[in-house]
Amino acid sequence: MAEVSVRGVSRFYGSLAALQDVSIDFSDGGFYGLLGPSGSGKTTLLRIIAGFDFPDRGGVAIGGEDVAGTPVQHREIGMVFQNYALFPNMSVFDNIAFGLSVRGVGKSETRQRVIEALELVQLGSLGGRRPHQLSGGQRQRVALARAIVTRPRVLLLDEPLSALDKALRVGMQIELKRIQREVGITTIFVTHDQEEALTMSDRIGILRDGRLEQEGPPAQIYDNPVSEFAATFLGDANIFRGTVEKDGLTLADGTMLRCRRPFSATAGTAACAVRPERITLRPTAAAEATDAGNRLYARVAKRIFAGNSISYLLDWRGETVKVFTQNTGTQPSEEGDEVCLTWTAESTLPLG
Repeated sequence: MAEVSVRGVSRFYGSLAALQDVSIDFSDGGFYGLLGPSGSGKTTLLRIIAGFDFPDRGGVAIGGEDVAGTPVQHREIGMVFQNYALFPNMSVFDNIAFGLSVRGVGKSETRQRVIEALELVQLGSLGGRRPHQLSGGQRQRVALARAIVTRPRVLLLDEPLSALDKALRVGMQIELKRIQREVGITTIFVTHDQEEALTMSDRIGILRDGRLEQEGPPAQIYDNPVSEFAATFLGDANIFRGTVEKDGLTLADGTMLRCRRPFSATAGTAACAVRPERITLRPTAAAEATDAGNRLYARVAKRIFAGNSISYLLDWRGETVKVFTQNTGTQPSEEGDEVCLTWTAESTLPLG
């Protein structure tokens, strides 16, 4: 296995900057999620690491070795594509064995390694089938087995679960993480699904317009976003804007929001974020009985029942505030109710 180091990588297509001065370290044996909207540069970065594309500036090292002059077939990388790219005229066994045959591995060793790969992805009895005889989840496992059977140093995954339905996708997230842990391979996973990135990754890099917006462990980014984009892209967030004060932010109506830490600027305007699940809904009559640190008064515009949870869209001075609550069986607030929103200073995240 190997650490992957990306240093100052930029890639231009004419006047379009697909990547701009991106530097990231992917630790040996780690599971790293690259997250961002369409066109943010995720797949371009993956292709440059693999050797399918080349940077205009900067470089990539794998296991401490610069791979600028190393062709894709010699980088010891396994890759799983979004559409799996299986050979329809080959059996599952032969699909997995293909990479070994290209490398000149003997028949006996090839058979043993394919059998081991099939067992690892829990498809031991399906080696004789063709891809069209498999479910979507099974085809995804075949593609994964084919990628790891060559024992690559790095595994690259380009949205491999996007074609699956939600229930199967959740199950495959668990399986993919299990397999990665068993093999111990350095894995870089491209996705646009926020929940998928949070669930599976040891570390996350958020890309925006070809630049690295923020990087770190999922919980750290979620609880300490550096920008409004990071706060709203990785999970839901309510954004409040106002004037910077010593202890927080004064909103347009004079309400003071207390924050977990001071803003970097000591004056001017700024924004803060509050996660919807950190806000408590209270009847207005009970609002004075709590000392939560922050409070706003709003009206319930819409209540969305989702079984184990309830989402609220509230009207506060013409702006929408989101609140997520668990369904505890108690009487929920109804549409049209006037309520008080309370949360702690610790839950108010300064953006800047």
